[in-house]
Order: sequence, then structure tokens, then C-alpha cells
Amino acid sequence: MNLIAAVDRNWAIGLRNKLLVSIPMDMKFFREETTGKVVVMGRKTLESFPNGQPLKNRVNVILTKNADYQVKGAKVVHDLEQLQEELKKYRDEDVYVIGGESIYRQLLDLCDAAHITKIDYTYEADAYFPNLDEMEDWEVTADSEEQTYFDLEFRFLKYERKREC
Repeated sequence: MNLIAAVDRNWAIGLRNKLLVSIPMDMKFFREETTGKVVVMGRKTLESFPNGQPLKNRVNVILTKNADYQVKGAKVVHDLEQLQEELKKYRDEDVYVIGGESIYRQLLDLCDAAHITKIDYTYEADAYFPNLDEMEDWEVTADSEEQTYFDLEFRFLKYERKREC
């Protein structure tokens, strides 16, 4: 499975259930990476989308503890066991965890790749992605040229879980 996120210098991802910044190249990368695939998210992440609607042209899987929660056009699961059962229907490399913080933390150990847009700026934030730079079992395997959006500098990084030889 994959993780995908845009993070600031402190691995922050959001404030008050909103993204820290919207960078068109990052949004395009996200769309290209996840279209036609499976996206896994929590209820609050779904509710942060325009009109709280699932993403088009993707299988949307929502993980929530709320047993009564239903969303048209999405599959809703209520625990990790149900989630893993649902995800057996798809190829591992076609599954992308898209947030928020608690979902990233719960599913990190099940993932082998992370597509991170690293923004060279520090935002006020209340939600964070696990800091992969501090984890021995993750390494950067791809690093883009530095990109610029107005005065913001960022790069696209791919982290992969180190394989035991």
C-alpha cells in the first residue's frame, strides 16, 4: 500500500480539517497518482472535500468508528479488520492512504511506499504525518528537482520501506 501527503518542514499536514496550502502541481500529482485507484481515508478527511463527496474516478474507502455512517459512492468500514478484508479485493500497489493524521498513523505499518510533497515552509498546524526521516526502516528512493509555486519551494519525494535482505 501507498501513503500520499503534502507536508511542511515539521511534517504538518493540516489545520482545522483543511490542507495547509493548495499547490496546483501537488494537486495534479495527487490526481495523476490516485485516479483509477483506491483511496483510503477517515471520515473527517472525506468531510473536508467539496460538498463532502467522495473523489471521482476512484474507489473511496472510509474508515470510521461511527457504525451508522454512510456515504453514497463510498465503501464504509469500521475497523482495521474490515478495512483489510475490503482491501483484499485490490492490488496492494493500487491502494493509497490519503489521511488524515490518525489514519496515516494506523496504516503506516501496512504500507511500503510514501509519496510525499515536502514544502520548505513551516505552517501553523494541528495535524501531522509521521516523520519518515526519523524512522530507520524508511528511506528516500526518489527526489525531484526543487519546484517553486510563487515564493514556496517544494519537492516530490518517494520513500520506501527498507527491505530485509
